[in-house]
Order: sequence, then structure tokens, then C-alpha cells
Amino acid sequence: MAHQNPIIAKGIDWVIVWLYALIVCIGLVCIFSVEFKGDDRFFQSLFSFQKNYSKQMLYLCISAILATFILLTDSKFFTATPNLLYAFGILLMLATFVFGKNVNGSRSWIPLGFMNLQPVETCKIFTALALAKYLAQPDTDFSKTRSHAIAAAICFLPIVFSLLQNETGLALVYFAFLLPMYREGLPPGYLIAGASLGILMVITLLLPTLTLLISLAVIAVLCLWLMGRRIKRNRNLIVIIIGFWGISSLFVGVAVPFLFTHVFQKYQADRIFSMVGRDNPFIEDTPGDDAEAAAAAKKKKGDKENYNVKQSKIAIGSGGFFGKGFLKGTQTQGDFVPEQHTDFIFTSLGENFGFLGTTTLMLLYMALLLRIVFIAERQRSTFSRVYAYSVAGLIFFHVAVNISMTIGLAPVIGITLPLMSYGGSSLLTFTILIFIMVKLDADRQMVLR
Repeated sequence: MAHQNPIIAKGIDWVIVWLYALIVCIGLVCIFSVEFKGDDRFFQSLFSFQKNYSKQMLYLCISAILATFILLTDSKFFTATPNLLYAFGILLMLATFVFGKNVNGSRSWIPLGFMNLQPVETCKIFTALALAKYLAQPDTDFSKTRSHAIAAAICFLPIVFSLLQNETGLALVYFAFLLPMYREGLPPGYLIAGASLGILMVITLLLPTLTLLISLAVIAVLCLWLMGRRIKRNRNLIVIIIGFWGISSLFVGVAVPFLFTHVFQKYQADRIFSMVGRDNPFIEDTPGDDAEAAAAAKKKKGDKENYNVKQSKIAIGSGGFFGKGFLKGTQTQGDFVPEQHTDFIFTSLGENFGFLGTTTLMLLYMALLLRIVFIAERQRSTFSRVYAYSVAGLIFFHVAVNISMTIGLAPVIGITLPLMSYGGSSLLTFTILIFIMVKLDADRQMVLR
């Protein structure tokens, strides 16, 4: 009799599963190296569920159960329920305003006893499914502006609630859904416009607002003068040039100040400006302050804002090429890096295992992302392809921003490293995201809508 594969293993992409397992194991080792001390009893601390690494083991067990459950679920469940699940996710985010727990100034957690659930994290799953459902509908014409607006509303509605919960960092993650939208035909003009505004914002951080507004006006006048002959033949160029100048000036003079005074928290704005070596220009000094005292206060504040990144750089740099060795990192064992088991878990890997260890992790992430893109492109259904690209976009955004954050290339905005950082919400979210994709891929021969 021919050997029959178990139903759960049929069609599964084991490359993805093994890459997932390797990254999770590396994360456990790093969390363990942060908390375990020489006088701790290993087995007692491992099963006490008082230490973060023992809790992470519990979350991993729950993740394994959920992954198995997903693989045993009919794929049609995921194509039939996205709208209902999306509505449930929005309701969960709204529930945080009533039942939410305040953690580090963010009211975005719902206490469940054994863990705290963060709906803004889990809503990424529902948003990915809802976007895939909408784009897979036969009557969706993604070449029309109306379809672009509906898809954007699906992706960015959670951003509003994230901002109201003071979760600016996680709100930015939802821009990762631009990747599947672009893959399905979003005109590049949107991306060019977004990139242009991003570049203009960076310039705004570097230059005083008045200087930049004057520069924009000078550039507009020069364009009108240099293109004089073409303007005589085509009067619409005047409208285009003045339109670009007006939009850019409003963005610099109105949108950016509003963003840094009403959207970003004060400490987040301070971190961003501190990173580029400037004081926050949108916070006025108190009149009558002594000049020397004010300068000293600003310096102290700047040192405080940069402390995390400075300690992170020291930890990563001290690891050298091969690292100091497991449980031998002075920065790691000395608790010098704040939030080292969550947002700054990458520093633990850098100090303990050096450039070799961090490069290995980066290669694993790269292999995971390339494999997900490969899986996406072999799908027969639009639903599965869009969902897979959503997973790739979310993982790429988290990895790029988190690692850039720990080495000082991006401001500290509180984004976890996928499958590595401590936390039940983060691990469960990425586990569910990945294994739904694995299940859809296993049933790729089916017609899914």
C-alpha cells in the first residue's frame, strides 16, 4: 500500500515552517540571555512563568496549537469570513477605550489574565484578509480611483484608532499594505507622491520652516521663469507649478507642525528631532527662563532621548565579529539597554553573537521574505496572492524599522522585531499571519475567492 501523507502535512511549504522555527528559537535564546543570571535555577525559572523567557515559551506553545488548528481548518473559512473578522477587529480596538489598560502611556491593551492583548497588533491579520477579499472580488476594478479609495480605507481605518490610543509606531505599520496594493496595479504616481512628501518631511526636520518655505517659493518662481516659452504654449503648466508649490507649502507650514504637535507624542517628536541634532522647533520655550538653565535642560533632555540608542549601539558594537559569547555580554547582563527583551532584542543578538550572528539573522529574514514572495507568485487566486504580499509587507516593515531603530538610523517608535521580540500579541499575530498563508498555499489548487 502506498504511503499516505497525513492531512495536516499535505502541501505544506516546509521551508517557511523551518525558517519560522529558526527565527523563533533565536528569539528565545536572546530573551533568555537578557534575563537569566548566574545564580538563577534553570528549570525552576523556566517553568515558573515568572520570567519573560518562560512566558515566551508559553506563548510559543499557544502559537504551535494555533498553527496546528489553522492547518486543520478549511481554507474557505478564511475567504468567507474576512469582513466579519475585520469588523470584529475594529470592535476590539474600540473596546480598548472602555476596557483598555494603560501601558507606557498607551491605552491599547486589553488584559486577559495570562497575557495582555493588543488589538492594534491582531487587527493586522483581519486587515490583510479584508484587503485580499476586496481585491479578489470579480467586480473590483483596481484601475479606478474609487477602488483605490476603498482599499485605502480598509487599510488605514485602524490607523485612526491606533493614533487615538497613542500607538503611533504601530499605526505606521499599516502603510505596509501599500505593497500588495502596488502589486495589484496601484498607479506608481501614488507612491511617487508619497515618497516626495516623505523626502520633504525629512528636509523639514533638517531646515527651519521659514527657510524652507522661502526656498520653495524661489524654486517655483525659477520654474516659471525658465519654462516661460513652454508656458506660453501650454497655460496649464502655470496651474501645475503653482499647485505643486501650494501643496508643498501647506505640507511644510501646516501639515508637518500639526503632525508633530497633535499626532506624535512629545517624547516621540523629541526623539525624532534629537536624532537629526535639532531641538523640537514646535515646542516653545517658557518665557523668562534663564538661558543657561534652559540650555542645560535641553542638553539633559537630548541625552535622555538618545540614551536607548546610545546603549544599543554600544551593545551591538561591543560584540565585534564573533560576539562575546552566550550569557557573557556586559551590556545585556547589566540591563543597560532599556526594553532589551522587546523593541531592542536585536542588541542582545549583536552583543552575544556579534556580526556573524546578526548577519545570520538578516539572511534568515531575507530568505523568509523571498520565500513568501515566491509563494505569492505561484498562487492561482487573487485572494491568496494579495494576502501573501500583505504578510511580506508587514514583516519587511517591522524588520527594517526595528533594526534601523536599534542602530540609530530611525527614531525609536516602539516596533517589535517579528518572531524575536518578547510578547504574546506580537508572536501570536505573526504566527497566525504566516500559517494562514501556509494553509492557503497548501490549497492553492482550489479556486478561492
